[in-house]
Amino acid sequence: MSAAKPKAPAGLAVGGRRLWSNVAGEFELRPDELRVLEDACREVDLVDRMEIEVAKGPVLVPGSRGQDTAHPLIAEVRAHRLVLARLLRQLNLPDDEAAAHRKTSERSTSARKAALTRWSRDVPSA
Repeated sequence: MSAAKPKAPAGLAVGGRRLWSNVAGEFELRPDELRVLEDACREVDLVDRMEIEVAKGPVLVPGSRGQDTAHPLIAEVRAHRLVLARLLRQLNLPDDEAAAHRKTSERSTSARKAALTRWSRDVPSA
């Protein structure tokens, strides 16, 4: 019997809740992984908010000397997308169901080979 799916943390916006339900609804995560997932969900929401702000105004804004420069939130969005990617990679989720099955099969095959190697060695006589 599988454990009850954890509720989404309070305060998540649409994107964060969607990520939470997609991941927590599909995979059984340890408490530390749930924390990483929560951080990833909050990053999704933050990136969404910053993208909305960037979309409201021009991409180029006046710099300190009046020159055109990229909107400062553009670099922040890029940085937070990298953080999000690292958090999601840290969860080590399989790409798809077939990949999940392959990983399990590979682990089982490796464990079987190790056990056979260990138990098939000639045991020296005492």
